[in-house]
Amino acid sequence: MSASTPLTTTESDAERGYRRKALFAAAIGYGLDGFDLLVLSFALSGIIATFGLSDVRAGSLSTITLFGAVLGGIVFGALADRFGRVRVLTWTVLLFAVFTGLSALAQGYWDLAAYRFIAGIGIGGEFGIGMALAAEAVRADQRARATSWVGVGFQLGVFAAAMVSAPVIALWGWRALFLIGLFPAVFAFVVRRGVSEPETFVRAQTGRDDESGAATGHFGAKLGALIKDRTTVRTTVALTILTSVQNFGYFGIITWLPNYLSGQMGLGVTKGSLWTAVTVLGMLTGILVFGQLADRLGRRPAFWIFQVGAIVSILVYSQMSDPSALLAGGFFMGAFANGMIGGHGALLAEMYPTEVRATAQNVIFNVGRAIGGLAPVVIALLAGSLGFGFALALLPAIYVIQFLAMFLLPEKRGAELT
Repeated sequence: MSASTPLTTTESDAERGYRRKALFAAAIGYGLDGFDLLVLSFALSGIIATFGLSDVRAGSLSTITLFGAVLGGIVFGALADRFGRVRVLTWTVLLFAVFTGLSALAQGYWDLAAYRFIAGIGIGGEFGIGMALAAEAVRADQRARATSWVGVGFQLGVFAAAMVSAPVIALWGWRALFLIGLFPAVFAFVVRRGVSEPETFVRAQTGRDDESGAATGHFGAKLGALIKDRTTVRTTVALTILTSVQNFGYFGIITWLPNYLSGQMGLGVTKGSLWTAVTVLGMLTGILVFGQLADRLGRRPAFWIFQVGAIVSILVYSQMSDPSALLAGGFFMGAFANGMIGGHGALLAEMYPTEVRATAQNVIFNVGRAIGGLAPVVIALLAGSLGFGFALALLPAIYVIQFLAMFLLPEKRGAELT
């Protein structure tokens, strides 16, 4: 089965079954990323109390995890391009699971920071490898929908963490949250046994072997392939802008929205959580709608529709004060601001050849995540002097930059993966 397989009714049950398994593996892998992100947030208050940490030092645990993710994105992306998507995805999940579990045994800040850093290395590999696997496992006409399902996996991971964190902490304390991270180790072995490598990757691997290993490449060569000529540099820069804006908008909204709704808007913690949940539901809906549009209309039109939608919906939302309007507005803001996440997987897959695809996915997305990770700090600084509503109203400016960056990228809807 190749990415260019035409849409016919003769597709075998085995091929359809493989695609479902591959998408499930990719979505669950990225879902662990979302799960870990929120679990750490819920555990921070307990960590602060146990170890007597300042808010700044406790918050640095998230930053340390993010640094590990950037390193993991580079290393595991290159490994996945050499040894296989499914195999290396298994390694990343195992690394994440083991060191997340060890976090429950931490005796102080420094050993916990070390565990978080190494767990972050595992997390860093999951987005790019999962997106590469999904893009290569399906037909070209379904690629954006497939990578959007991987994006849905992240949101479901966030939702799962939100559901289990509070009761687990109430019953057993914050350490139990990290013990839950051991369960993905079982999943890793199931994935390895149940999913083979996509045919697109196998063909590329065979081609490299036929060339006497000359193109096996090392980390430097993989990274160099992302800036090998002027056209590739332009593509890489444009995609880095896209992923940076995507992450900046997401982290900026999801980090401060609960506080904004419960505090400044006077909804209280319970209603603020409900209103935030509706925004997350909008994000899920937006991801699925985006995948359909990107496969039917093309990558550029879909991104432009959602970028304009993000600009308008965030501006309008920042001016709202009525609770009912905030509820509806949050749904649409979430849909447009985060709906594009799955499309990045398809877009990145189509811009780079198979031998560096996972490297490109991981490096570009994790660089964007590192830049986007500054959003909570930037918005907090702006909100401190100008108010959160004003800070939110400034956020659409970054989507204008993203809109312009799309002009630098060719349209490759339905193109064969090389």
